[in-house]
Amino acid sequence: MSEGKLAGQFFDAAIDLLQRVRDEEADSIAAAGTLIADTVADGGRLFAFGAGHSSLAAQDVVYRAGGLALMNLLAVPGVVGVDVMPATLGSALERVDGLASAVLDTSPLRAGDVLVIISLSGRNALPVEMAMNARALGVRVIGVTSVAYATETSSRHVSGTYLKDHCDIVLDSKIALGDATLTLDTIPAPFAPASTVVTSALLQAVMATAAGTLADRGIEPPLLRSGNVDGGHEWNGHVMEKYGDRIFYRR
Repeated sequence: MSEGKLAGQFFDAAIDLLQRVRDEEADSIAAAGTLIADTVADGGRLFAFGAGHSSLAAQDVVYRAGGLALMNLLAVPGVVGVDVMPATLGSALERVDGLASAVLDTSPLRAGDVLVIISLSGRNALPVEMAMNARALGVRVIGVTSVAYATETSSRHVSGTYLKDHCDIVLDSKIALGDATLTLDTIPAPFAPASTVVTSALLQAVMATAAGTLADRGIEPPLLRSGNVDGGHEWNGHVMEKYGDRIFYRR
């Protein structure tokens, strides 16, 4: 089989998933975008969290050209990306009970804020406890996960619940168990994961909805421009000065 044919099959699989979330998650995307717009308008703050590769989608909406300046990364040492050594430590930390409480207790999150929690499986202790404890603080939670995992795997949290069970709004990425989209007789394991593509697209759709909702209300959305276009740094400086009390990635 030619490499080009496999590449085309992956694109087809990713496009199919994107079409599904566009059509099947439209109401949830609208609700999430409205919640974020409400929070911006009411003076609240915005945070995003993801562990391991789920952190990639969280980072994609933080300090992003064309994105909302108020979105902050809620970082958990050792689980943001795969830069920790050994990389397997990050996976182990996701299963540690009590870690989410320690993180939230030392974070700037407060009642009235929004926390986006991204976890493909939604089964590990860290995202489940993060959602539970955040809501107990009065934080609204948007979960981005694959609901299929809740019916095809067992929870790793003592409660037996999943991320989806502790969210105000759930965005279902439709990713199949195991993430990989392709198989081949000559390759012993499935390959070509699509969760990052789909999850990032879901979140960018939510951010676009939030920006449009704010504009419809006569509120200029606090958007960042690219620093690589003329005037971009000056624009961003004004936005950060205006909303400095709600931007934490500069501190």
